[in-house]
Amino acid sequence: MSQSFSEHQQDVHDVLIVGGGAAGLTLALSLADNLSKAPIARRVTLLRPAREAQGASRWAQGGIAAVLAPEDDVESHVADTLIAGDGLCNERAVRFTVSHSREAIEWLIALGVPFTPAEADASYPYHLTREGGHGRRRIIHAADATGRALLETLSAHVEAHPAIKVLDDLLAVDIAVTDKRVDGLWVMDDKGQQCLLKAHDLVLATGGASGLFAHATSPSASVGDGMAMAARAGASLMNLEFQQFHPTCLYDPQGGPFLISEAVRGEGGLLIRPDGHRFMFDHDPRLELAPRDVVARAILSEMRTHDLAHVNLDISALGADAIRHHFPTIAEHCLTRGIDITCTPIPVVPAAHYSCGGIATGLDGASDLTGLWAIGEVACTGLHGANRMASNSLLECLVQARACGEALGAPRKAIDAPRKPTLRALPSLQTQLLQYLADHRSVWQRVIVLRADEARERLDALRKLMSLRAGIERSQRGLDVALQQMMDWITPASDSAETDTSGRETLPQHTASLSHLSLYQALTLAPLLLISAHQRHESRGLHFVRDYPMPAPRARDSIIRLSV
Repeated sequence: MSQSFSEHQQDVHDVLIVGGGAAGLTLALSLADNLSKAPIARRVTLLRPAREAQGASRWAQGGIAAVLAPEDDVESHVADTLIAGDGLCNERAVRFTVSHSREAIEWLIALGVPFTPAEADASYPYHLTREGGHGRRRIIHAADATGRALLETLSAHVEAHPAIKVLDDLLAVDIAVTDKRVDGLWVMDDKGQQCLLKAHDLVLATGGASGLFAHATSPSASVGDGMAMAARAGASLMNLEFQQFHPTCLYDPQGGPFLISEAVRGEGGLLIRPDGHRFMFDHDPRLELAPRDVVARAILSEMRTHDLAHVNLDISALGADAIRHHFPTIAEHCLTRGIDITCTPIPVVPAAHYSCGGIATGLDGASDLTGLWAIGEVACTGLHGANRMASNSLLECLVQARACGEALGAPRKAIDAPRKPTLRALPSLQTQLLQYLADHRSVWQRVIVLRADEARERLDALRKLMSLRAGIERSQRGLDVALQQMMDWITPASDSAETDTSGRETLPQHTASLSHLSLYQALTLAPLLLISAHQRHESRGLHFVRDYPMPAPRARDSIIRLSV
């Protein structure tokens, strides 16, 4: 039963976790299981908005990368990840994550995640597939619906755990900060009312920012809510410009987005033009198993050069029985769209998929704002560098969440000093934008004057703008155009203002809705992403800018922080 706002306000939460995906669920379980042996007992509250039931973790198909088979080793997985990250990975983060991969998988197996078993003569009990960038078969999976199987298992354990309190009727709005320390979280109910949930520690596990773009690989991709809230609270954000576009999203103008797993290419799927030409031979010697940034740009190049609406992915050579065995979810879904993948190529296009940047954190999720933690896609440890390698994302959710659970269960310790922003001298427009964004009340006022339908239309326009100007390929001029439009949307408008008896301008306000909240978060994060992209005068990994097509001699992280 849902609590009233007054009851919510009376609670003080020891650890408040925001997010119902793999990272949030893993942390809730890990922390709750450690309560009995922790020096400091902590109560766990999980804020799991209903809309996150369709979040990114659920739609993960391929699996989890881990060093499991006897013929694999940590050094190989580390090396593959560093290569994919194009010089920007934090090797310490890579080594930490990979080194803890086996124990994370063993923990999931013990919980009952139904991973696909291997053939009788295999060297490891569960089937391992191979995906782009990996030199070995190391992707453990539950058929082609790993995310769903993972979330269903974790959710069942969370809901049954007596030490975990779940709130599912509230949406996160803003982080409360007192004396440069997190004090709680402002939340909103379905009627638009807001209240403060007091918390000693706040953990964001809210996912990435693929929802800032017009086409994403999951039906309800996040617009970067957690990153936007952290920025307004004063935390540092890192490498926001590195947005990954998955090479193969089902092309169907009449239907919603649907990801075609990288494992399809791992099992022999070929990328071909409608004329039958296997075009990856023209782009990279690794062919279909090149890293995602390479494959996505190759597809975009083919579409532009040959005026194509899509390219094709052909897995028919694997055979009908093997296809139905390995990819039952994909085969069934495509069949509902009129495509029999056992004999017909799948039309595919790139789509926004994963944010490699986010809230700058340590390996345990600690940010540089006291009391604020971030785990999973919302965080940036440096694991993914300039390009996330396939199936390292769910691994990061597991390993970082478990490390965060240990840190939160231990005595408090000093966290890293605030990162130093890496911004060059900013043009006046960008300086003004940052000033407006730092005053979150001004941004909210600019949003709430819109009707709900107007807020939805504005968010759609923002997504189209981001896809056009900050997509797979960018230009300095295009980023300038996008930044000017952001300024136009954010600048306080006086044309709709009225004057009260004291002579002050007032603006009409509407009841806050999910559309208003999504636009509010997007109008904070999108300009920060654009500024970060404009500041990077090179092409590296996922960030390709036509004005600077070559990488700089030295790879550097980009740090941005709002002054508060």
